[in-house]
This record gives sequence, C-alpha cells and structure tokens, in this order.
Amino acid sequence: MPMDLPAFRASLAAPAPPRKLSLALQALWFDGKGDWNKAHDLAQADEGGAGDWVHGYLHRKEGDSFNAGYWYRRAKKPIAKGALEEEWAEIAAALLNTGQS
Repeated sequence: MPMDLPAFRASLAAPAPPRKLSLALQALWFDGKGDWNKAHDLAQADEGGAGDWVHGYLHRKEGDSFNAGYWYRRAKKPIAKGALEEEWAEIAAALLNTGQS
C-alpha cells in the first residue's frame, strides 16, 4: 500500500527511513530529521526530476538562491516562495502521490 503524507511525517520518529523510498523521498526524510548534508547527498545522487526538485528546495533552505534556481529549472518547477515547511510537505505529497516512493 502506498504511503501518504501523514504516514511519511510519522516515519520521522523512526531511526531510519522506511524501506523502498526513492532517493528523493529519502532526501526529504533526512531533511525532516535535520540532516541537511545526508539529504543533499541523496538528492544529488538522484539525477531525475524528483531529485532535482528536492535539490532546489535544499539549496533554498540553505540560503543559496542562485544554486536553488538552477535545480528548480532542471526540475522544471517554479522557484518556491512560501514557507520551507510548506514546500517540504508539497514535494513529499507530490512524490508520494505519483508513486515515487
């Protein structure tokens, strides 16, 4: 059964991410746990659109808007302007809903 956003959020209480998550969702999971570096490594390893989208989010969070813009363009996504927490949830929900887990 596919995971939904509430279950994904709840999984942050565990010591490790759920099995069989895509690299992009693993990156969001580690970011949710406060491990930006691990999240960045995973997003960088995912060379698809999903990884690029997460990569853009992570650089926006870091405060590197120039680098973030590059990754948003690669992902074909608009540069986010809202709260980081909202963007995290938007990306996670989109990836979970499209079977990216």
